[in-house]
Amino acid sequence: MAKPRKLKAKSAARRQPPAAARGPQATHRDATALDQEHCERFLLHEARLLDEAKFDDWLSLFTPDGWYWVPSEPDQDNPHDTVSLIYDDRRLLETRVRRLASPRIYSQEPRSRTSRIIGNVSVEESGAHACTVRSKFLMIEYRRESQRLFAGTAFHHLVQADGGIRIASKRVDLVNCDAPLDGIVVPF
Repeated sequence: MAKPRKLKAKSAARRQPPAAARGPQATHRDATALDQEHCERFLLHEARLLDEAKFDDWLSLFTPDGWYWVPSEPDQDNPHDTVSLIYDDRRLLETRVRRLASPRIYSQEPRSRTSRIIGNVSVEESGAHACTVRSKFLMIEYRRESQRLFAGTAFHHLVQADGGIRIASKRVDLVNCDAPLDGIVVPF
């Protein structure tokens, strides 16, 4: 008799609705909270998508008006006064992802293998439905028997949208942004 009760308890737990269906409070706290823990988990998820070359899924993390910026100078104020290493609005992000998905992309023949480490995550500014998150990163890129190391600070402006967290903007300040850099293809 004890076994059927255990099975019933397990099956009842399986029938429990997902967090999104438990009501507005649970949805807000579980799916889209912009606290330290959820933001850090989001950044780790983004890094995993990039390491696994799931660029379409990475693109879906951005808002429709989201942008991605890698300045070419330390402490660069904006992307308009100086040429940037990368400055992609949503349209250019889509083009970048399409090129990365193409089997004919010469700059990725063979494909890069990457590994990212994300750390020192902190919520710098926080509002009701948006926040700015600062993190340190280290990315190793391996391709054609050569390994490159990139490191720096990333600033994500995250917003609550579509029942989850989305990237409104991402700024990547490379430690060596003003050094000569061979073609950067894979996003940081």
